Parts: sequence; C-alpha cells; structure tokens
Amino acid sequence: MDTKIIVGSQNQAKLTAVRQVFPDTNVMGQAAPSGVSNQPLSDQETLTGSINRAKHCQESGGNVIGIGLEGGVMQLNGQSLLCNWGALVDPKGLIYIASGARIPLPESIAESLQEGLELGDIIDQYASKINVRQNEGAIGILTNNELSRRTMFEHIVKQLKGQYMFAKSD
Repeated sequence: MDTKIIVGSQNQAKLTAVRQVFPDTNVMGQAAPSGVSNQPLSDQETLTGSINRAKHCQESGGNVIGIGLEGGVMQLNGQSLLCNWGALVDPKGLIYIASGARIPLPESIAESLQEGLELGDIIDQYASKINVRQNEGAIGILTNNELSRRTMFEHIVKQLKGQYMFAKSD
C-alpha cells in the first residue's frame, strides 16, 4: 500500500495500534480536533469525534487515509461503560466506522465523570499511575491488563482496514 496514513492523535497507544495493522505504510500522527467535548459521554459523541479527526487528517488531499480513534463513555441501563470508536476516511472521502470493546466502569469512576472530570485523569488517580491513557488505558487497568488500549484500538483498526480493503476489491 503506497498510501500515507495520518492518525488524528499523538497518543502512542493509538499510533502503535495503527502501525501494527498497517506495517508497510507510512503512518504519521498529528493533532486533530474532535469537535466534541474533551470527555465524550455517549456513543454518538465518541463516534462523531473519531469521524471529525479522520476527516481533518484526510483533508490534506492526495493519496492519504485519515484515521480517527476516540475513547469515550456511554450509558446503558443506567450504567456507565467505556466505549471506543474509530473512523477511516479514504482518499475518495468514503468513511468507514468501527467500534470496540465495552466494559462497565466502577461506580466511583462514573461519579467522577458526572462531576465533569476526564476519564484519563480519573483513571490515573484510580490506578495511582501517571499517563495511563498513553499506555495501558482504562481498559488495561479495568481488565488487569488482559486487554490494553493499544490492542483494543488494533481491533478497531483491523475492522476499519478490512472494510476499506473489501470495498476496494469490489
């Protein structure tokens, strides 16, 4: 694949995930606006953030794929769950979307989110660690490192790549 990929983030977990799935492609990260709140609090807001980031990256034109990966929180039956979305915008401007694992958040984390704090800051305090979002992520902490943020985003990026490659084969 001679296409360049621009990921709408400088987050190492996200960049490493994309590089794992597209090992023979030039993958770069850049800051990209999500257009949503710093802490997305619904599936729709998290999805919108990933699409906005991917579109922003692809706008440079040419043979560029934009990828946006966004973590957020959604509500289901009165419980807060971690959610993650990804979007890929191909050189033609077509948009592909995919979602990843979901896991319930402990009540203490959900309460802190309702106070307006961001999950990244909350999970650092919860786990007594620094910069969890760049490493194992909340999913890593809450699954005892059975699933890392990078691996979770790899699954999403694999879904995006698969859809893109399937559409190209038509």
